[in-house]
Amino acid sequence: MPELPDIVAYIKALDSRINGRILQRIRISSPFLLRTADPPISEASGKRVIGIRRLGKRIAVSLEGDLFLVFHLMISGRFQWKPQGMAKVGGKINLAAFDFEGGGTLLLTEASTQKRASLHLVRGEEAVISFDRGGLEVLDANLDEFTDALRCENHTLKRALTDPRLFSGIGNAYSDEILHRAKLSPFKQTQSLPADEIEVLFGAIREVLTEWIVLLDPGKDGAFPEKVTAFRPEMAVHGKYNKACPVCGSPVQRIVYASNEANYCATCQTGGRLLADRSMSRLLKSDWPRTLEELEESRSARRGNTM
Repeated sequence: MPELPDIVAYIKALDSRINGRILQRIRISSPFLLRTADPPISEASGKRVIGIRRLGKRIAVSLEGDLFLVFHLMISGRFQWKPQGMAKVGGKINLAAFDFEGGGTLLLTEASTQKRASLHLVRGEEAVISFDRGGLEVLDANLDEFTDALRCENHTLKRALTDPRLFSGIGNAYSDEILHRAKLSPFKQTQSLPADEIEVLFGAIREVLTEWIVLLDPGKDGAFPEKVTAFRPEMAVHGKYNKACPVCGSPVQRIVYASNEANYCATCQTGGRLLADRSMSRLLKSDWPRTLEELEESRSARRGNTM
């Protein structure tokens, strides 16, 4: 799912392409995309774009007439920018196209059989603000504000960072990178975190998000961000299961739960202790390896048994 740095990159690229231009036509092929009926989507056609902003992981495009197009890309939704006449809707992934004066089209795609991306057309500031989940904008906050948000409920750090009611724009990928930078376990409890570790975490969030905003910036050439992904080679631990941690060289570990996962370095973040994967630890019980050393011993034993 595109997160804060990815959404910022999209907004910068869109700002130079559609801000101030008239939205001439909207073509929607997926019956699952549009989630509102009033005002009708046809009312957006012919309106000029007057602003683009981020609401957590959503993008809100402001139009004349106090109208707002609110996009949520979810896991697999992506934007592409196409020359006029080159964006066709329909097929498996092309959900909608937005044709603008001046010859460009914003194409919305979703490469998944589960169509979760959404588009709302709403009227008025109050309606668009209702999409904001209320999470703290950490890049605009001070340490005290961050501490209050972190400690208001007791969760694991991983869950707290990805809760849009607590923190805005942070998801599965960047939470892994933040916790690795802070050298903190994803399962550490928020209300038991001492003040010095909260300060470290606050700094890590600001560093990681700022670095990725700079890295993903479209730059002077204004290239449209076509390859938005949660798995990037520059990442330290996210999507790097069993690969070497760039800090210590230990193999990156992974815990899979529900539809998410947590990636971490046991040496850097948990003192060498392996965090228990619920399903696997129940299956293996006393055979579940507790440390990296035990894990390597069990792997060596399995290799020996197959020879």
